Amino acid sequence: MASARSIARIIGLICFLFGFCAPAYALPDHGYNYSYWGEAEPAPYPYLAEKKITGTSLGIGHFNVPQDVFAAGDRRIYIADTGNNRIVCLDESGHLIRVIDGFDYGGRSDGFNKPYGVYVDARNDIYVADTFNGRIVKLSNEGTFIAAFGPPESNIIPQDFQYFPLKLNVDRTNRIYVVAQGAYEGIMELDAGGSFKGYVGTNKVRFSPADLLWKRISTREQTEQMELFLPVEFSNLDLDERGFIYAVSSEINASTPIKRFNPAGEDILRREGYFDPRGDVSVIPLDASQTDAPALRNEGSSRFIDIVTDEGGMYSGLDSKRNRIFTYDRDGNLLYQFGGVGTHENYFQKPIAIAMLGDRMAVLDNEMNRLTIFAPTRYGALIREAIKANFNGRAEEAAAAWEEVLRLNANFDIAYIGMGKAHLKQNENKLAMSYFENGNNRKYYSEAFKRYRSEVVWNHFGTIMMVGLGAAALAIAGRVYWARRRPQLYFVDAGVARAPFYTLFRPFSGFWELKYEGKGRVKIALFIVLALIVTMILKRQYAGFVVNFNKPDELNSMDELIYIVMPFLLFCVSNWSLTTLMDGEGKFREIVMTVGYAMLPLVLVYAPQIAFSNMITLDEAPFYYLIETIAAIWFLWLLFVGLMTVHQYSIFKTALTLLLTLVVMAFVVFLGILIFSLLQQMTAFIISVATEIRARL
Repeated sequence: MASARSIARIIGLICFLFGFCAPAYALPDHGYNYSYWGEAEPAPYPYLAEKKITGTSLGIGHFNVPQDVFAAGDRRIYIADTGNNRIVCLDESGHLIRVIDGFDYGGRSDGFNKPYGVYVDARNDIYVADTFNGRIVKLSNEGTFIAAFGPPESNIIPQDFQYFPLKLNVDRTNRIYVVAQGAYEGIMELDAGGSFKGYVGTNKVRFSPADLLWKRISTREQTEQMELFLPVEFSNLDLDERGFIYAVSSEINASTPIKRFNPAGEDILRREGYFDPRGDVSVIPLDASQTDAPALRNEGSSRFIDIVTDEGGMYSGLDSKRNRIFTYDRDGNLLYQFGGVGTHENYFQKPIAIAMLGDRMAVLDNEMNRLTIFAPTRYGALIREAIKANFNGRAEEAAAAWEEVLRLNANFDIAYIGMGKAHLKQNENKLAMSYFENGNNRKYYSEAFKRYRSEVVWNHFGTIMMVGLGAAALAIAGRVYWARRRPQLYFVDAGVARAPFYTLFRPFSGFWELKYEGKGRVKIALFIVLALIVTMILKRQYAGFVVNFNKPDELNSMDELIYIVMPFLLFCVSNWSLTTLMDGEGKFREIVMTVGYAMLPLVLVYAPQIAFSNMITLDEAPFYYLIETIAAIWFLWLLFVGLMTVHQYSIFKTALTLLLTLVVMAFVVFLGILIFSLLQQMTAFIISVATEIRARL
């Protein structure tokens, strides 16, 4: 009895110790999705493993480095078991139907040699990329030989090209599309009889200007030894229900790893999301405490090796860099991702291919030699339901599904956009605007706002006209009153108070009076700087959503002191220091007044621009930026004329002085950073010495 208790305690201790080791491989309690700001936001898991299938569980021996999986229209599953030179056929539930490891070809027994790809058409005929035999084999669903297509022949195919078909797909007219090893020209298109028709789609050649220059100046012998500028070959493809080709290339750091080709070979993939469909956007984990979790490691860019199309315009790409599946809608918005590196059933060691089984997904792992069937969670199912309902024009169903999604994940921007689209179709424009704003989608927000603006103007036209006429009357009355009474500001006389406005339109006379007639005041210049700070704070906070790209929780009013006051003071000090050595006649206070007065157009333009920005659509935004550009040019013109007048320089010398002032400013900033760094190092050294002394005492 005592011995049994001791054994039980030892077993319990071992289990307890292994429990502490588990977190590095345990499944985190959430996945993630990317927000508009490129941040990885927590999100529920869209898919979880439902069933694992291995060759041993099927009773046919281990899979041996399988390379492809395909789900037919009847949801039968076909696996290219490459190392075992066979095709394994399963039913939807993962039960074995048959194994095809040979066939009768012209009266003799034949077989496969490392088949890398498999496809099944609408008639359930099986196409196999018999890679190392350099051919495509067509079989009936029972495994009876139908045809074999050897290496294609054409004048446009390089003479030294060795044909190794890797992946393939067949359209409704039985045209065969082949991804072959070394086919840099694009995807090979064959007709129903296997004859070569041409290439579809080509990746552009990527090279650096330095490489091109070096190749131009090198000798012929050096050029021959250099690496050729070749486009990247495709790694896999799939056809959607309309016959368009989705293709992926496994190039590292590719800007467009996923493409959609029309019959002319043009890439027509929609990239209207926050980020192009390219997998992981950020390389920063969600939480520093979770950096050991395999699902949260983001090291380097994604690298897609397979793609599968889905209902409702959705498509999913398999990232071999971090072993994840990324699913996008037809606009290129990232809907969800799942997977990761690990041995857990929801992770992979080396996923190589994916296939859709209705709403479920099959993922083939050729490192672990297993096929995993994933089923959607409630979160994933709701997203899919919303996407398909919106795709088919069922706005109310889409809105209901998106509302449920937001209850599960309030950080999901795409759900807000989906809700906005649903309300937009129902002409609930104001409500749609709020959803689009929450989803940070300016395109659809602008459309909703355009409709809402028309609605408001139509319904309140009389009131708007009365308010406009009243405002004009008040402006005229105020101007008349000002002209008659000529009120004075409490700290300056009327002439001095009008000087900045006079300078706006007559800069030569205005700055001359500022310097030689004493009409300039430092306190007015500083007041203008203060007004600009307040205006910029208001602009960042309250500019219209269409033109406001500031992140609300990162806005800090103190930043304006850094971005306005510091450059203002640094410019004044640098210009005064420089012009003192270049026979400039301007005093420091005159430089301060000149720069301050030159900033007045920014204040006068930015203030009404805030109101204007809240009344425009995305199509009208260029007028907003035009006004901003005019204000900036006006400021630079006043600054140039003011400094030329104050220092009594020529045009050329003024331009040279401004350029040198910028150089001096950069030098002062560099010195400041250097001194700050030295102080930090000295402080750290003193602290370390003090710590060492305390330790020894």
